[in-house]
Amino acid sequence: MKRKSRGLRGSLLEAIINESNNEYRENSLALIQKVPTPITPIEIDESTRHITLAYFDSKSTVDYIGVVQGIPVAFDAKECKSDTFPLQNIHEHQMKFMGDFENQDGIAFFIIYFTHKDIYYYLKYDKALYFWNRMLEGGRKSFKTEELDEEFFFRAENGYFLPYLNMIQKDLEQRKGT
Repeated sequence: MKRKSRGLRGSLLEAIINESNNEYRENSLALIQKVPTPITPIEIDESTRHITLAYFDSKSTVDYIGVVQGIPVAFDAKECKSDTFPLQNIHEHQMKFMGDFENQDGIAFFIIYFTHKDIYYYLKYDKALYFWNRMLEGGRKSFKTEELDEEFFFRAENGYFLPYLNMIQKDLEQRKGT
């Protein structure tokens, strides 16, 4: 019997993002940190000192937060196995946090990894908000890759596993209208 587990889902994407974050830090381009999910341990295996049972203290906001050349940045990483991304993978508290973050002149976004095509997408907060509001108004509870802006799909390049700084630059240029 095959056991279904959510425990390692996203670990490859997380490893790729972490590697890019290390490269960006080493090259003094950005300082991005993984946000730990706060937990309260219930049971600890005394022989190994490993937590065997715990519960989440509070809802996490985003996976990563930091600064890029003086610009505050917050983003979350998501994976999808098909061409349709279910909005149930994004939580209301995440959208609220990202909206508040952008209202403080930060940049918020999602990195979505479409695993079946081995492609990555930079989903700007305003586009995520468009899909979110469409859902709340009774529309689709997902979005398709065909609805996404082609220029925000990307692959590894220039020694970076996930060159999302290029996407932040495009995002900034669009915001300024250049």
